[in-house]
This record gives sequence, structure tokens and C-alpha cells, in this order.
Amino acid sequence: MQESKRDTRTDWVDPDDAPDMSTPYWQARFDAVLVQRGRPRVEQPKVSTTIRLDADVIEHFKAGGKGWQTRINAALRRAIEKG
Repeated sequence: MQESKRDTRTDWVDPDDAPDMSTPYWQARFDAVLVQRGRPRVEQPKVSTTIRLDADVIEHFKAGGKGWQTRINAALRRAIEKG
């Protein structure tokens, strides 16, 4: 029954065969890499604030599901643009 099974073993690699990452060559390579962490910066970042709204207004926007704060922001922006 063993003949029908495929051999899935791989050649074992000795961890001592790995290159020495502390050499000047590798350190220079690591130093040359640009590391970017987090979200990209935006021109006009949002500002965290506290605002008191009527309960029915909040319920209306929350009824639309996720993104209700974004929808409130869009509604306020439209109101500004109308002037």
C-alpha cells in the first residue's frame, strides 16, 4: 500500500548553512531598505471631537449600518457646500 503514496519529504537543510546576517554586506543591505510603517499620511487628517446630537439623528445614521460616522461627516460637508 505504500507504493501508491507520494513521497512528501523534503531535503533537510542545516540551519548552520544560513548566511551570517551580521556581516557588513547584509547590514548595508538592511540599512538601505526604506521601511514604512502605518497608514500613509494624509493632507488633511481627521480631528477627533465630541459632539452632542439628538438620539433620533444618531439612530437614523446607525440604521444604515457600518460607516455611520462617515455618513454624518458627508451630510455635514454637503450642508457646508450649500452655504
